[in-house]
Amino acid sequence: MTGTETRRAASSWAVWVIAGAFALLFAYAVWSAVNYLVAWVQAAGAAGQSLSAMGWAAWILAIVLPILLFGVALGLGRRRGKLTLTLFLLTALSLVAVFWLNVMAYTTIVPIIA
Repeated sequence: MTGTETRRAASSWAVWVIAGAFALLFAYAVWSAVNYLVAWVQAAGAAGQSLSAMGWAAWILAIVLPILLFGVALGLGRRRGKLTLTLFLLTALSLVAVFWLNVMAYTTIVPIIA
C-alpha cells in the first residue's frame, strides 16, 4: 500500500465511524417517532376514534424526515472530509430536533384524534 492509499483507507474508516455514530442518533429519532405513532393510534383506538389526517402526516413525517436528512447529509459530506461531514450531519440532526419539537408542540396543542 502506498502512502496515499493508506491515508485514503484511514480517512474512509473515520468517515464511516462518524456516520455510524450519527446514524445511532438519527435511528433514535426514528424509533421515538414510531413509538409515539403507535401510542397515539392505540390511545385513539381505546377512545373509539382515529388519528386525523394531520396527525398521521405529522407522525409519518417525523419518521421519514430523519432518514431522508441523514441520507442527504451523508451524500453531501462523505467525500468532502471529516469535519465537513460532521457539520452536515450535525446540521441535519439539528433540523430533525427542531421538527421533532414542532411535532410534539402540535400534537399536544391541536387535537389530532378525530
